[in-house]
Amino acid sequence: MDLQGQAALVTGGGSGLGAATARELARRGAKVAVLDINARAADAVAAEIGGIACACDVTSPESVEAAIATAAGAHGPARVLMNVAGIGGAKRVVQRDGSAAPLDQFRRIVEVNLLGSYNVLRLAAAAMAKLEPLADGERGVIVNTASAAAFDGQVGQAAYSASKGGIAAMTLPLARDLAQHGIRVLTLAPGLFLTPLLYELPEDVQRGLAESIPFPKRLGKPEEFAALAAHVAENPALNGEVIRIDGALRLPPR
Repeated sequence: MDLQGQAALVTGGGSGLGAATARELARRGAKVAVLDINARAADAVAAEIGGIACACDVTSPESVEAAIATAAGAHGPARVLMNVAGIGGAKRVVQRDGSAAPLDQFRRIVEVNLLGSYNVLRLAAAAMAKLEPLADGERGVIVNTASAAAFDGQVGQAAYSASKGGIAAMTLPLARDLAQHGIRVLTLAPGLFLTPLLYELPEDVQRGLAESIPFPKRLGKPEEFAALAAHVAENPALNGEVIRIDGALRLPPR
């Protein structure tokens, strides 16, 4: 798909990988709606790239419906969805005091990362399916975000790995499901990237993490993730695939 002039939605677009993706899509000529639960962050990125900001809670059907409608009112119906919003968190199953991990923490991570991603894509896909097909029959493309932790999660990452593993697992059935509508579905699985969360870590800890990556021996740059996301959207032969972008990293147990 040629991104020039196409309307695009980016969840989690107010910071980190989402913000970088929003910038890259805008650079390639897309009309970008920045969706984020942090309205101020969404406003800042949207103002920078000439897009529109939409405050959005991905777990709420009403919030997502409103954001999609606002974006469509400004840019027209979206043919591109970048599902980047997500949260982290680590908790051992059995705590140091011997108590069981709280269920609410597990539920919240799965709710935001997995159910939130599905909530946005189901609504975006329903809108895409109503559009006239492009020259090659394509109506839209959806790119979800998993993680290397979906495949080799570490101690304490049961909830996070389950949420991201679910995103990876639903990629192929979603692509098969939406093929009849000319909508492609893919997932990117990033490793260790220099996002706001890692920026908060001491420099020596950042260096240690970088040393664990076979090559290049550095943390990933958000712009590299964004470049791959944009290429995936532009390449019609890519569909139903989970693509790791991690410098050949395999996470150790701890």
